[in-house]
Amino acid sequence: MAPPANNLLISCILFCCLIAVSEAEAQPSFRPKALILPVTKDPSTLQYLTQINQRTPLVPVKLALDLGGQYLWVDCEQGYVSSSYKPAPCGSAQCSLANSKSCTIACLPSPRPGCNNNTCGLMPENTVVTRTSPSGQFGQDVVSIQSTDGSNPGKIVKVPNFLFTCGATFLLDGLAKGVKGMAGLGRNKISMPSRFSAAFSFHRKFAVCLTAGKGAVFFGDGPYVMLPNIDISKSLIFTPLILNKISTASEGEPSSDYFIGVNSIKINNKIVPLNTTLLKINEDGFGGTKISTVQPHTVLDTSIHKAVIATFAKELSGVPRVAGVRPFELCYNSTAIGSTRVGPAVPQIDLVLQSSNVHWRIFGANSMVQVKNDVICLGFVDGGVNPRTSIVIGGTAIVIGGHQVEDNLLQFDLAASRLGFSSSLLSRQTTCSNFNFTSTA
Repeated sequence: MAPPANNLLISCILFCCLIAVSEAEAQPSFRPKALILPVTKDPSTLQYLTQINQRTPLVPVKLALDLGGQYLWVDCEQGYVSSSYKPAPCGSAQCSLANSKSCTIACLPSPRPGCNNNTCGLMPENTVVTRTSPSGQFGQDVVSIQSTDGSNPGKIVKVPNFLFTCGATFLLDGLAKGVKGMAGLGRNKISMPSRFSAAFSFHRKFAVCLTAGKGAVFFGDGPYVMLPNIDISKSLIFTPLILNKISTASEGEPSSDYFIGVNSIKINNKIVPLNTTLLKINEDGFGGTKISTVQPHTVLDTSIHKAVIATFAKELSGVPRVAGVRPFELCYNSTAIGSTRVGPAVPQIDLVLQSSNVHWRIFGANSMVQVKNDVICLGFVDGGVNPRTSIVIGGTAIVIGGHQVEDNLLQFDLAASRLGFSSSLLSRQTTCSNFNFTSTA
């Protein structure tokens, strides 16, 4: 048994520790200017994954990143235990914000996260395999995330009532091992960027910097500094974000996907002959160009794909072709292709935007995929004959996939409705894996 003096000392230490903890948890003076989530790439599924801490007590929750996803959804059927979970009552401000059209009157046998009486619902979707749950209750819980000054990670901050939707376990089919939901970054009021900016009153901006290694999502404005001390936010090119008024996920609402206006495609500065009407979003919401993190490679309408393949092959006619490797059609003997700072020495592809002098340039590191030791393929996939009926691309003529945006920083400015993009960071001798996660501000 410890002597009385020791007991008194232990009591004092514990008391002081409790005071310190409570003060650390209640820091009203600290308001972060930006937040950061690390992002990794799963090698087997090619999905981009991140992790948040949620619930009370906090639990790490691995999520698949969905750039156009409407909101955060998490499997609540398996092991969701939290003392701070709150369902969103039907008719509440939260349900109105989410534009929920459903209400669960009674849930049996007993209330639990994802099954509560008088709670509004949404329809969570696994966009990797286009699978939707007919219902998922809307609620809120604690989420913690790391702050940043744009150069280094900072203090951990908490959002006590972060809105999300409970999903069913079957929605996890097709997602990477260990994933428990999807992190929706889409263009609406209940997506993760919107909720973080509302919680901390910072700019309605976020940036995505994906890579094959460890990339990042920044919530809030720049700087976005990569080693060796390069602020990517200072050299972005801007193009308008285009609102698609027709959503494939929620009837009667605009799409939460991010569309940009591609007016033409050039390869080695030569215009690709294609049906430009497909590049415009029509009155039914079909056509146009969107950016996706759930498609591993860029997907094109069949007619556009054929034109791109033909033009690219013509510009690289001096290199021996080999048989295609699914899902790619145009492949080459990689030993016959040289290497540059920005990847394989192949024709550059330009997505021409609002004017002839504004373009998103795709170099070899982003256009080509190494599929075997000696085989390299153009990483563009045929999405179907008609974008109106294509299940793969959901009616969109061009879906810019994950591989094509790796080591490109993309800033989404929701307030100004514009996209800032860097083109390849390799040309500046840095990558999206060069954020200094190891040092704290």
